[in-house]
Amino acid sequence: MTGAAPPVLATRGLCKSFGSLVVADGVDLEIPAGARHALIGPNGAGKTTLVNLVTGMLRPNGGQIFLGAEDVTAAAPEQRVGRGLARTFQVNALFPALTALEAVTLAICERNGVARCWWRSIAGFTAEIDEAHAILASLSIASVCHRPTRELAYGHQRLLEIALALASRPKVLLLDEPTAGVPRSESAELFEAIAGLSRDIAVLFIEHDMSIVFRFASRITVMVSGRILVEGTPDEIAHDEQVRAVYLGSRHHG
Repeated sequence: MTGAAPPVLATRGLCKSFGSLVVADGVDLEIPAGARHALIGPNGAGKTTLVNLVTGMLRPNGGQIFLGAEDVTAAAPEQRVGRGLARTFQVNALFPALTALEAVTLAICERNGVARCWWRSIAGFTAEIDEAHAILASLSIASVCHRPTRELAYGHQRLLEIALALASRPKVLLLDEPTAGVPRSESAELFEAIAGLSRDIAVLFIEHDMSIVFRFASRITVMVSGRILVEGTPDEIAHDEQVRAVYLGSRHHG
């Protein structure tokens, strides 16, 4: 559309294979600013592979990746972070001895290029500490910010991982199964916190819990065998016969 702002994240004909195994087959995806977009599909559909391609963890065999109007297909992962892309992983990799506030402050210091000085004079980084506290408060975990990470409930650890991603001030946040390993009683709380994130941030998330997907996403992309089967609103996806046949089945009713 003439004059329309480009999507904050887009892929064009993205392909990836490992020998004869095709894991991404001509994937075209667009994520507009502020979107809440779910990526679903059966195991082995290529969802995490797509996220790894977008973040630069894997190199595509063909196609392009854009952040805004910029082609970042050849950019290193850290360069993509600098251009506004952040992610979490299925399994967290946190520093167990650090408090939540220390971990996020350190991530902000890293973003600002002062991380090497952080341990020597923490009192001198009040702006970073205040920003870290504000990020934790936005995710409703400021109350546990002084506890060592290893003592946090697993749901809070997942939120801390998101807080660390937010420390890079992303325009696009990719969440790879953020509720993995989280007790069901805590997963709703986790997504309520995600739902409250600024609309300046587009969120693309992989999730197997369909109740969360249909409650939280404004659009859903369904992947099967490395291809996009269909994309639409939650209502369109819920009533799509192809999706019901290959994935949803009895997962979602109504």
